[in-house]
Amino acid sequence: MDIPKRLTWAVGLLGPAPGDRVLEIGCGRGVAVALLCARLTTGTVTAVDRSATAVEGARRRNREAVETGRAAFQVRSLADADFAAGSFDRVLAVNVNLFWTGSADAELTALRRWLAPGGLLCLCWEPPDGSRAGEIAGKVGRAVAAHGFETTTVRDGVLVAVLGVLPGKRRAGEP
Repeated sequence: MDIPKRLTWAVGLLGPAPGDRVLEIGCGRGVAVALLCARLTTGTVTAVDRSATAVEGARRRNREAVETGRAAFQVRSLADADFAAGSFDRVLAVNVNLFWTGSADAELTALRRWLAPGGLLCLCWEPPDGSRAGEIAGKVGRAVAAHGFETTTVRDGVLVAVLGVLPGKRRAGEP
């Protein structure tokens, strides 16, 4: 299978440690989850997507990780998700337009609550022609910073990412 560059790039930026608890928003058919599970030894991935068809495909692709408890999938929108405070060390979203096409205040508030201190939010896009990358980075960067994250923008050709680090220290033994 040919893995899209945007997914390998995004997982590389996220840089999960072997024991991280990762949330992927808009997991589609689970390609990024497979890439994440390859990096995790004791860590886990929880993935959400609004499409039941996509989640079923993701479960099939990641069957072994689901069976061993390293991956779990939920059919739901981010707005409908509810996780305990500090549940995740890293959060990934690739081409999830809700963060730049409208107000994502409720979602960013929830992500801030769900991330552990020192956690990383990684929001990535591959705009069709790259011309909107600057617009996306600007809008998303401002919104993420307004929710108390320390932000950085990263570009690679047409790919763009906004990284948000939650203030605080990571869990003991984590980089």
